[in-house]
Parts: sequence; structure tokens; C-alpha cells
Amino acid sequence: MQDQAIATSSRNKATWLMFLLPSLLGVFLFMAPIEYQDTLTIPIAVLAKSVQALFDGMLTAIVTFVISLTAGAAILTKLFQPRAITENSFLSGLLNPTLPWFVVQQMGAVFVLMTFFGIGPEMIHDGATGGLVLNDLLPVLFSVFLFAGLLLPLLLNFGLLEFVGALFTRIMRPLFNLPGRSAVNCIASWLGDGSVGVLMTSKQYESKIYTEREAAVIGTTFTAVSITFSLVVIAQVNLEHMFAPFYMTVCLAGLAAAVIVPRLPPLSWKKDKYIDGADLTEDYEAVPAGKTVVSFGLEQALNKAAEVKSLRHVVTEGVKNAVDMIFGVLPVVMAIGTVALVIAENTPVFSILGLPFIPFLELLQIPEATAASETIVVGFADMFLPSILASGIESDLTRFVIAAMSVTQLIYMSEIGALLIGSKIPVKPWELFMIFILRTIVTLPVIALMGHLFF
Repeated sequence: MQDQAIATSSRNKATWLMFLLPSLLGVFLFMAPIEYQDTLTIPIAVLAKSVQALFDGMLTAIVTFVISLTAGAAILTKLFQPRAITENSFLSGLLNPTLPWFVVQQMGAVFVLMTFFGIGPEMIHDGATGGLVLNDLLPVLFSVFLFAGLLLPLLLNFGLLEFVGALFTRIMRPLFNLPGRSAVNCIASWLGDGSVGVLMTSKQYESKIYTEREAAVIGTTFTAVSITFSLVVIAQVNLEHMFAPFYMTVCLAGLAAAVIVPRLPPLSWKKDKYIDGADLTEDYEAVPAGKTVVSFGLEQALNKAAEVKSLRHVVTEGVKNAVDMIFGVLPVVMAIGTVALVIAENTPVFSILGLPFIPFLELLQIPEATAASETIVVGFADMFLPSILASGIESDLTRFVIAAMSVTQLIYMSEIGALLIGSKIPVKPWELFMIFILRTIVTLPVIALMGHLFF
């Protein structure tokens, strides 16, 4: 009896350590705000920047090789169907995709080779299109995916989500009809990078932690733009001194969009079914009678930590995460991001789509409404484009509104949109465009109101 008590006590201590140590390390790496090179960021982003500095000038070549290798391996897999790949679910998903994704994968390889070697039509490899994606975006994503993928199990596998879920469920459920644990995704995106939030959400959806609706809402609503990138945007329109009111405006407008947009189609059409088709039968974060949120959260967390039998398995999962994102998503981002930017730079499509917003902007009393309308829909191609176009507008109020709008629109195809499409999160391209428009319509009045208060 005494031996059993000692064993139980020892197991409990081991379980507590298994919960606390990895979870605290994960919180520090993904969510602890630190100052680095005069900007506020998180340790995982510092690690990513260190890789970029270490391989300065080489990452574009590495990314080009990765995308080309993936496309070549996919062609060989389609031709010869090797059993080592086709009978392995992980490798099959990566190198034997469905026909539409195979085409996108090959487009990414063609575009990256054209851009890297500067061959073919200039509109593809120009510095504002394919060059922007390859030279400015993909090296950053490569380094972020490398560390975020490897270290993501620290947040997902040791009980942190279960603990946070119990604490935040009474906030997230009434306001957003989401699990409390989704707050972790939002904080990681807000302090670090939206791509981290997409990666987390996709992996949790694959693991049956989120339903179809929850994953779609979190992926399109809570993968917030980081503080660091917001600083870049406001600096582009020469309003750095307005950063505090600017970011307060972004937060208020984002909150309005988070409450309203998920309650409208297409997000409201999503079903509460898991990835395997099973129904959501109960709220797994609901606190039972007689227990506090803290005690229930700790109980759930310790149960999760006790399930970890092998750290080797956790490391393997982290490696798979990194490989899946680097080899699976980078070709998609190259293909879709380049196409979106080619359309934005070489056709009047986005300017025409912005025309219906002129009366809306005039109603909101935004100066230079016609010029501002040209920036509204172009943000669907790339978040930075509206601020670039707005730099020539004279009105401080209009530039403020455009900068805040570009950040709160959230879904841009050169990164977040392409990541969402390339991930397992169940959203289609047309749905992303609809959500983008809805976010624009919801956030613009909030931003305009705040702008009028400050100018």
C-alpha cells in the first residue's frame, strides 16, 4: 500500500513536470513579448531572424531548391506510384496531392525558377510580383516554419491548451462561439506572426481539437497581424507618431469583425463536424458543477500531459510539422501569391472592384474617396499594397484609414490567404474573398469613426 502511494506521488510529480516545463517553455517561445532590435517581438521570431541573418543571401536559393524538389518528387510519384510514398499517409499527402493541388505545386515551381533565374515574362519575376514573394516573403516563412513547426508540440501536446481552454471558455464562447483555447492562437499571431496562428489552427483541426467551423473562423479571424508588421504599415504612410491610436483602432475594428463576420455566410455555413466527419457532441471545455475553472483546467492539463509516453514521438511530430509546412505550403504561397500580385500590378481588376466603395467612403466622409477606393480591394492580393498606393494621398485621415483597413482585412493572398488554402483548414478561395469583403464592410465604419476622432 505504501509502495503504491509512493508510486502515485512520483507519477503525479512527473506529470506536473511534464505539464509545466514544456508548456512554460512554449509560452516563452511563442508568446513572451521581448524587445529585439528596437521592436517588440517574440523569441520564435528572433530565432527565425537569426536563421535569415545566418544564411543571408542563401535563403532564396534554398527556397527555390525546396519548391523545385517538391514539384519534381511529385511528378515522379504521379508517374511511378512508389509504394514507399503512396502507402505512407504523411508522404502521400505531401508528394501525391490531388490534381488541383498538383497543378498549383507545379505552378509554384515554374514561377520560382523563372523568378530566381530571371527568365520568362517580366510580369512573373518582377520585383513587385514573383520577386516580392521569393525574395521578401518566402525566406521569412521558411525560417518561421522551421522553428514554429519544430517547437509547436510544446503548445499542443503537454496540456497548455486544455488549461487555457478552461480559463477562457467563459469569454470566448459567449463572444465568439469558440473554444477558450483559441485565445492561444490569437496571442501567438498578435505578438509574433499570423503564419504561426495558421499553422497552429491547421494542426489542431487535423488532431480533432477544432471542428470545421471553429478552424475556419479561427484561421480567418484570429490569425491577427503582428504588432511588428503593423509598425511597418503605419510607417509606410508616414504616420509613425500615430501608432498608439492606430493600433487601438485596429484592435477595436478587429473585435467588431470577430463578433460579426463569423455569424454571417460563408463562415456561418460551416458545420460543427471534425475532420473525420464526426459531430461535435458536447463542449469539452465546459466546467462541471462543483469545480472551478482553474481546478478543471489543471485536471484536463495533467490528463493530457500523462498521455505523453515518449519525447521521441513529440520530436518526430515537430519534424513532420516543419517538413509539412516547408515542403507543402511554400509552393502554394509562391503560386497563389505570384498570380495575385500579377493581377494587382498588371490589370485594373482590383481598381474596378473598388469602385462600389466610393459612395461608402463618401458617406463616411473620407477625403479623396476615389483614390482611396483603388486601395480597398487590392489588399486581397497583398496587405502592403494599399499602404504603398496610399503614400501619394495628401489627407492624413485617409492614409490613416487605409493603413488600419489593410491590417484589419487580414486575408491577403500573398501570405495568409495562400497559407489557409495550402493548409488543412476547410476554406475555399471564393470564401476567403467573401470574408475579405465582409471584414472590409464591417471594419471601415469603425476605422472611419476613430479616424475622425483623431484628425
